[in-house]
Amino acid sequence: MPRPLRVAIVGAGPAGIYAADALLKSEAAVEPGVSIDLFERMPAPFGLIRYGVAPDHPRIKGIITALHQVLDKPQVRLFGNVDYPNDISLDELQSFYDAVIFSTGATADRALAIPGVDLDGSYGAADFVSWYDGHPDVPRTWPLEAEKVAVLGVGNVALDVARILAKTADELLPTEIPANVYDGLKANKALEVHVFGRRGPAQAKFSPMELRELDHSPNIEVIVNPEDIDYDEGSIATRRGNKQADMVAKTLENWAIRDIGERPHKLFLHFFESPVEILGEDGKVVGLRTERTELDGTGNVKGTGNFTDWDIQSVYRAVGYLSDELPKLPWDVESGTVPDEGGRVIEAGGHLQSTYVTGWIRRGPVGLIGHTKGDANETVANLLADHAEGRLSEPAAPAPEAVEAFLAERSVRYTTWEGWYKLDAAEKALGEPQGRERVKIVEREGMLEASGA
Repeated sequence: MPRPLRVAIVGAGPAGIYAADALLKSEAAVEPGVSIDLFERMPAPFGLIRYGVAPDHPRIKGIITALHQVLDKPQVRLFGNVDYPNDISLDELQSFYDAVIFSTGATADRALAIPGVDLDGSYGAADFVSWYDGHPDVPRTWPLEAEKVAVLGVGNVALDVARILAKTADELLPTEIPANVYDGLKANKALEVHVFGRRGPAQAKFSPMELRELDHSPNIEVIVNPEDIDYDEGSIATRRGNKQADMVAKTLENWAIRDIGERPHKLFLHFFESPVEILGEDGKVVGLRTERTELDGTGNVKGTGNFTDWDIQSVYRAVGYLSDELPKLPWDVESGTVPDEGGRVIEAGGHLQSTYVTGWIRRGPVGLIGHTKGDANETVANLLADHAEGRLSEPAAPAPEAVEAFLAERSVRYTTWEGWYKLDAAEKALGEPQGRERVKIVEREGMLEASGA
């Protein structure tokens, strides 16, 4: 009797769970069946949703409900707190599985090549997001001494960072933020937050809903300079062809023509300002220099040679994420991705046998969470085609218990899907006395104990 197809998925965020779902819905799941193990370096699953989505966005976190249904399936197991490659290598994975799918995300900040980025008070947005989302591997405190803050970038991460900096700690208290984050935000001195984009309103990468949410806070006055509302032929074509871009531009136009209100924290959205230098004194940020840009007819911009120095005491760079390089896999340094064709990992012009990628490690950190579904479907379709054609390698020890024995022998303290239910209950119990849905446990050891690792 043929055994089930054994697949390892490295990374238990949305991309990895979508890949598991695609396998479960395939013909192979019926005959000969599939057996899927997800390996996750964090003690808890869900990746970016747990450690990348802002705490005041529970709507997006609702995606977890759909992911839960996949992980609840008996053909799926979770091995949390297992680090690739330190706890288990590619060769070791291939000794247990017919195929390995890498679906790791992006945790580092993309570099911004301007003078002053290394000054005290210049931060990567990814690090700040990890702090306020209670990531166990970052410091528990964050310096929030600046009264005037700059955020560089016009994507949703820039909006998240700006919104968290501009809101009050008490506004965020009903969310799942842990005590250390609440205490840190309570001490936040920011009164002005300035978001800078080098192009115009039509080129902003905000989601319309995320942008409008800025204005819902009773403490945040959103301000747009009327002079920043400008379009060329390329911009007009973008608005005509992209409903979201048009909605963003309309929202910004409405804000630009209204009177400035009395809300205590000011959040300025600046366009056509390209950051050229972070200014410092005695090693600390004291300002930001930008060059005014103008549209060139195509929707792109060119510099005008007019510079402005802004009175700023800290700068957050939200110019994109970068994936971590994966040992034993080929790597494209420029894009920060693993080279692939249809999800098949490509090395020296050929397919690296039985090895696949999906999600951000495959195409870079772009798009919304749901966009990784299409990636997963394509990758899994090609994996199953390779299986049908006999192109996968035969694992030496395909029995499911062989992996558990290996991890026990290595003394790897791992969490399970059952353990997630325990951690989930523990976090909800922490929130209950305060009338909150949950309070996130931050320390890795605390997560392991709550999970019964």
